[in-house]
Amino acid sequence: MRVLGIETSCDETGVAVLSTGWHLESSVVESSMALHRDFGGVVPELAGRAHVETIGPTVRAALAQAGLDVRAPQLDAVAVTTGPGLVGSLLVGLAAAKAYALAWDVPLVAVNHLEGHLYAPLLESPDLAWPLLTLLVSGGHTQLVLVEAPGHFTVLGETIDDAAGEAYDKVARWLGLGYPGGPPIDRLAGTGDPTALTLPVSMTGEGLDFSFSGLKSAVVRAGERHAVAAADVAAAFQGAVVEQLTRKMVQALGRHRVAGVALAGGVAANRALRAATAAIAAERGIAAHLPSPAYCTDNGAMIAAAGLVHLAAGDVAGLDVGADPTWALGA
Repeated sequence: MRVLGIETSCDETGVAVLSTGWHLESSVVESSMALHRDFGGVVPELAGRAHVETIGPTVRAALAQAGLDVRAPQLDAVAVTTGPGLVGSLLVGLAAAKAYALAWDVPLVAVNHLEGHLYAPLLESPDLAWPLLTLLVSGGHTQLVLVEAPGHFTVLGETIDDAAGEAYDKVARWLGLGYPGGPPIDRLAGTGDPTALTLPVSMTGEGLDFSFSGLKSAVVRAGERHAVAAADVAAAFQGAVVEQLTRKMVQALGRHRVAGVALAGGVAANRALRAATAAIAAERGIAAHLPSPAYCTDNGAMIAAAGLVHLAAGDVAGLDVGADPTWALGA
């Protein structure tokens, strides 16, 4: 089977072709991030307009990269993100996917964006062993998921307020580092002293949920009380985030026997989090699946992977399927 995956949930237009065996034949991503930097975050209307301009060329580029003819590509389905995400952005990708599925006379597969992230490790490790404990961390979501096999997963814990990525963006804005906040804080933290500030680590009990809403305020208060270099603030903040994330990972590993741990989502590119996750896996003698940065951020390949899973199970959508901007993982 061969599936075309389309991802337009936020500011990236991602299109990829993936075939049985998790063989990635092409992957093209166009980002509108430059349009949003001056606003300190993604502007939904600008993101939607950018998708309108890039969706056609990106699909054609992905098909050409895979050696397929756009007029009659040898595809078995078109998979598309239908939620969660920005409704305007989702609708652009969904409309395009419906048009292509109808023109090529192939089934349409509706994919949850977050489920797509769960399959990112397969793109580089097709023969990985299951089950996996996956920490999904992005700008809008922070979840701990037990993935027993493709198509079978359970959400063990999630943030009760802000996601880790949101906290990064807020602290970066306060430090004057721009948007998105993750990469510059990660770089700056590498030169700082994480012990220069004492910051709280939330949700230290036995539950597996997360909370990051108070961390930004704690950073501001601590920074105002003490004359601390920006690098030290970044290092202390990042240390608090990684401590909470990995603490919950360790707690979950004590309850579930898995073959490996995995990171997914944009924050999965964070160097401190990757190093801590690799150390946790090494201590337990299990595999650590840390996707390359290209597969941490939004892309069509992960949507195509989820599409293959659903297509094999006979789970296809009608052309009347709509976008669901609040579609919860597992719902």
